[in-house]
Amino acid sequence: MKENIIQQKSYKFAVRIIELYKYLIGIKKEFILSKQLLRSGTSIGANIEEALGGQSKKDFISKLSIAYKEARETKYWLSLLREAKYMTQEELSPVFNDCEEILKIIGKIQKTVKSRMANE
Repeated sequence: MKENIIQQKSYKFAVRIIELYKYLIGIKKEFILSKQLLRSGTSIGANIEEALGGQSKKDFISKLSIAYKEARETKYWLSLLREAKYMTQEELSPVFNDCEEILKIIGKIQKTVKSRMANE
């Protein structure tokens, strides 16, 4: 089976988000923003999995679009945690960079698939 980079990256990212969530509720005692982050951050990979099992290219694009939106939302919550001083830029930088990378990859996949669909 061919290695799927976005599938692997989104899964590893979800694990990091879960670890960050546990840190935020356990150490920082932050329960609201962290729950939102947990939901959106783990939803990215779940929607990618759904996209990969899609029944058609249209279904694939639809699920991938949801994954993209969830990644944007995750980036928002990460930024908010930084601005609210729950975490520093340095602490959040690795996970924030991973989120941006996932956004770029999903964006490129969407563009490629849409282009192929237009040429069919």
